[in-house]
Amino acid sequence: MENAVAAITPSPVRRVVAVSILWALGLTVIYLGFSRPPAVFMWQVFLIILGAVALAVGDKLRRATALSLYMTDTVLCDSTGHELCRLDDITGIDRGAFAFKPANGFLLRTSSRQARNWSPGLWWRVGRRIGVGGATSAQQGKFMAEAIALRVASRESD
Repeated sequence: MENAVAAITPSPVRRVVAVSILWALGLTVIYLGFSRPPAVFMWQVFLIILGAVALAVGDKLRRATALSLYMTDTVLCDSTGHELCRLDDITGIDRGAFAFKPANGFLLRTSSRQARNWSPGLWWRVGRRIGVGGATSAQQGKFMAEAIALRVASRESD
């Protein structure tokens, strides 16, 4: 994106490790469901469904981490143009060690509620909170968090 102030791109190593772990979990649970079936048939069905869900989430993680996040002068969006939030809607940012935030990321608080959404390994949104990070670079996350914090602070001082 040509007019981006800051960008976050998922780390290739974290991306491969995360997807591999989810796929390995899914395949292992499905294998256990077939090779050593539990005495109760419903437990076998549960294991197979759990494995399939792990494989599906792994695939969603693979597709989601192929994208990047960009901060422009007005919005925070991903590389497909999907808008996470407008910068003037952000009321605060949490970056502390004890904040409920993704790994290598930060938590944004917005003034308006938005629909729940999730892009595994990249961001999630619940109500007025948006968590950014996961399989991302810590340096890029810190830079974007600082840029957003400066925008929020300058807006509050006006």
